[in-house]
This record gives sequence, C-alpha cells and structure tokens, in this order.
Amino acid sequence: MMVDDETTLELADEPTPEAPPAKPAIELPNIPIFNKWDSTDVTVSDVGLARYMNLHSLGVPHHGGRTGNQRFGKAKMPLVERLINNMMRTEKYTGKKQSATRVVREAFDIIHEKTKENPIQLLVNAIIHAAPKEETTRLKYGGISVPKAVDTAPMRRLDLAIRHITSGAVTTAHKNKKPAPQCLAEEILKAAKGDPSSAAVAKRDEMERVAKSAR
Repeated sequence: MMVDDETTLELADEPTPEAPPAKPAIELPNIPIFNKWDSTDVTVSDVGLARYMNLHSLGVPHHGGRTGNQRFGKAKMPLVERLINNMMRTEKYTGKKQSATRVVREAFDIIHEKTKENPIQLLVNAIIHAAPKEETTRLKYGGISVPKAVDTAPMRRLDLAIRHITSGAVTTAHKNKKPAPQCLAEEILKAAKGDPSSAAVAKRDEMERVAKSAR
C-alpha cells in the first residue's frame, strides 16, 4: 500500500479493559476466647515469637485444621488451640478434643481466680520463659557423632515451649490427687514467673546447659 508523505494514518487506540475493583478484605470479628478472655490487649515481649503467635480468636478455639497442609500453617493456628492440641499427645486425651478443651478452659478459670489477670497473657509469658534459645544436633565426622550447639528456630521454640508445658502438666496429674486443670494452671503460673520448679523451665535450662557444653 502506497502512502504519500503528506498523508497520515490515524490508528484508533483500542480501549483498554478496566481492572475489576479489588474486593475489600474481610475482617473477622475477635470474639473473646471461651466468651470470657479477650486477647486484643495481650502483648508479646519476645520479638522472635511474636510473628508465630496467632492471638486472634473466634470464641471456640477450633478451626478444623484448615492450615494443616500449608507450609508454616501452624503459625496461623490460634495459640490456645495449639495448647489444646498438645494436651492430646498423651494416652488419656488422645482424640478427645472436648476433654482437652475442658481442661484448658477450667485451667484458665483457676489462673484468673488466683491472679485476677488475663490467663492468655500469663500463657504468653509462660511460653516466652519456657522457649529454649539453643539446642544440640548431631554431626558425623568420619563415622563419629559429635554434638554441636545450634540456635533454635523461632517456630521450633514455640513448639517446644507448648509441648513441655502440656507434658509437664499431664505428668504431674498422673497418679496425683490434683485434677488435670489445676496441674495445668500451676504449670503455666510457674513458667510465667520463670520458676525453676516448672517442668517446662527445667527442660529449657537442661537443653541450654547441654548446648553450652557442646559449643
């Protein structure tokens, strides 16, 4: 097609489709845990653990394992529900989430009666004091296993702290006249103060002592 220099071809600009409006983010309501304990004012002094503690609650701490198959999905699970799930590690509460939930609910009531404070805040303080900062791993040199001290990842610190708190409470309640809710409440209160008589704090001290000797 021959076009003279004086002739200009004006090409009509095709209209670009407009992007659809972004959907507003859905803000879930923050219902107090067990319809009693509000977690909005709870503070986490440990910066490393703060990003992995989900303090948002919807009343009953049970979300049906929606984040079970996601990477780092445990960080999205409510903190109180993780405490309940760790209570089910033992034979007595295996598969009995309602029984484990009842134990945690009654333990929170006991904590509030003794201290007049928010039990969720004391649980956070207990986890901070019970979380180990370093542990040991095994390295092989020429077929010989050598212990080596390593820093503990923040998510693993949180996992170990909750595990040691619940296992210490269940072990104390075994063949004991004290009921399980009272044993769990005492374990949380001792760990919140950093008391060495707490099973979780004692386990943290032991892990850090072994790691210190393996440096």
